[in-house]
Amino acid sequence: MWTRTDLLKLLGIEHPIIQAPMSSISTPELAAAVSNAGALGSLGCGILPGAAIREQLTATQRATNGPINVNFFAHPVPVHDDEAAQYMGDRLQGYYDEVGLGPVLQPGEPFPSFDQERLGVVLELRPKVVSFHFGLPDIKIVQLLKEAGCVLLCSATTVSEARQLEAAGVDAIIAQGYEAGGHRGTFTGDPAIGTVGTIALVPQIVDAVRVPVIAAGGIFDGRGIAASFALGASGVQIGTAFLACPEANVQPAYRAALRSATDESTSVTRCFTGRPARVVRNRFVMEMAGEEDAALAFPLQASLVLPLSMAADESRRADFLPIWAGQGVARLREMPAKALVEKLVAEAGSYRH
Repeated sequence: MWTRTDLLKLLGIEHPIIQAPMSSISTPELAAAVSNAGALGSLGCGILPGAAIREQLTATQRATNGPINVNFFAHPVPVHDDEAAQYMGDRLQGYYDEVGLGPVLQPGEPFPSFDQERLGVVLELRPKVVSFHFGLPDIKIVQLLKEAGCVLLCSATTVSEARQLEAAGVDAIIAQGYEAGGHRGTFTGDPAIGTVGTIALVPQIVDAVRVPVIAAGGIFDGRGIAASFALGASGVQIGTAFLACPEANVQPAYRAALRSATDESTSVTRCFTGRPARVVRNRFVMEMAGEEDAALAFPLQASLVLPLSMAADESRRADFLPIWAGQGVARLREMPAKALVEKLVAEAGSYRH
């Protein structure tokens, strides 16, 4: 039924739908359900230690015979700035006092970039697909992954980035529009420059590269899939729509915020992690709006802010929790992942004819 099948053949899937990795949200149950439905399930491994990656990937491989995508971060080593860290620590101390966390500690790196430990796990377990956010790791690592038979995907937020990824050997490019939830994948220049919307970005990248292009950002039903194909994409990556699935690791405060979100509820902030990311606005986002430029480099900012989201009091936790979500959040439909994939496929077929 699909008018373009290059991505299907590349990934070995029936339907050109990729469940976005969504670090801390994706689970083996979610990824396996999506892959078993004929799409591509994903594990967000960017914040996981090597042992946890092995555990989750092994569990997913046991639950499905379909291909699996494992996703990692490839961000540069952050530059520590003592003066900036002191300012941000002072700015956050009131929040720490409020939730009973004690003094703000010195910033650290809560999740590293793709390294030899993670490479070792991937080469051992050989998932079908490996994807990256914030650019690619060293070219030697890219070559090792390709030699191992892994299909490589990476996000681009500009045409220039897409061209760089193709030249580096990426097999398909995720064109991440500004509507997308979670972190912007921008990896060249200022992270704030990748603000092109999906409907403008996808055809420009399609015209600039020869590899398949995957549309991402603001796609939450079959209309978005059909529109993406009309723009020249060979598939879509969908994240926010899967947040309402019971297989997703979404805590109650997060689910409550999603259920009450409207079409005007999201905005992009650097204040959670140091990189622009689209979230549902809460108290922390609104009160920190004037501190965007003071945010520490990614992921140093996250080491200071994320402890606030672990407050014992759930009502306070909701004030500080990063509620990653895209601009389609108001249209969430609560159903199991398999049913969602089937509904998306059926809708795409009806809108295309």
